[in-house]
Amino acid sequence: MKRTIRTYGLIILAALVLAAPGARAQWIDDADYEAHAQRGIAAVYNLEFETAETEFRVLSARYPGHPSGKFFLAMVDWSRIVLDIDNESLDDGFVDKLDEVIDMCDEMLEKDENDVAALFFKGGALGFRGRLYGHRGSWMKAANDGRQALPIVQRAYKIAPDNYDILLGIGIYNYYAAVIPEQYPVVKPLMVFFPTGDRQRGIRQLIEAGRHARYAATEANYFLLQLYYAYEKQYDKGIEVGRALLERYPKNVMMHRYLGRCYVNLSHWAETKKVYQDILDRCAKNFVGYGDTSRREARYYLGVAEMNLGQFDAALAHFYACDALCRRLDVKKESGFMPLANLKIGMIYDVQLKRGEALSQYQKVLAMRNYESTHDLAERYSASPYVKQ
Repeated sequence: MKRTIRTYGLIILAALVLAAPGARAQWIDDADYEAHAQRGIAAVYNLEFETAETEFRVLSARYPGHPSGKFFLAMVDWSRIVLDIDNESLDDGFVDKLDEVIDMCDEMLEKDENDVAALFFKGGALGFRGRLYGHRGSWMKAANDGRQALPIVQRAYKIAPDNYDILLGIGIYNYYAAVIPEQYPVVKPLMVFFPTGDRQRGIRQLIEAGRHARYAATEANYFLLQLYYAYEKQYDKGIEVGRALLERYPKNVMMHRYLGRCYVNLSHWAETKKVYQDILDRCAKNFVGYGDTSRREARYYLGVAEMNLGQFDAALAHFYACDALCRRLDVKKESGFMPLANLKIGMIYDVQLKRGEALSQYQKVLAMRNYESTHDLAERYSASPYVKQ
């Protein structure tokens, strides 16, 4: 469940994310450009991809010699990829767009090595390309893109140190360069090529970018939501940020899911049920991004909420639905939801004094891959029945 934040962190060591739009707008003093860019960015966050593409194609057509249009169009591809991360069909087109952005930026930098707009877009393109490589397990390629992008980010920051959009990239680097080696020692050897990070400074910089950046505020707050949940364990702050983001972008499934996870970790079961039932309803209505992956998560956490509220039959229905979705979705590798759901089913059967069914469930869990402590718990409850606290 930390897969997304982990792979972000491995290569975001130097990614610019959506800081790039802000840089270009400073040099194109055109209200029409600004309007198309802002509408397109908002559409991306609301997963309205056709609308976003329409807005960004206008920019690409009106400024064909500049990388902004192609960069934005690549961001639409990226958003689609993230929603269905195991689908690699968009990868080649995404990388092609980013490569073209990099080439265009290189041409601009040959004329002026301090062209901040070119630095922004090149850094952003390298960062996003690295993020894709990280998702695909190409760690050396990912690290190489990060290594190239970092000095570009730093140079842009030196040129425009008061730009809060630039601060996003610096904050991301400071945070993840400190946290990722702690969480994932496998990347420590790669960190000899990077400056030391600063966890608390990174958070402060992201907060500042979230408050004051003209274009990157949403992305800064989205990163805060993720790190509050995954690493800082400050779920109350995650809820505050998540609610504000979802109010502005009510169609964004990832923000929706992170908000629900924060409620789960605070044992706010009524709020958990409300959020995940809303997600389940949107799945039934085929909202963009609300597919089987979101449905599986919703079923699991609705089961957890009902179980903690003592509604065991309702919980069982959700866990069995989650298990069925896992068996359809987990083709390459079992997700954590499969052993967790089956473990919970066994625990409920123990509470209901159905010991035979409970033992059968625990054996299923032991035949699955170990996720977190599922095997230890299955062995413990096989030896001694689970008793609700």
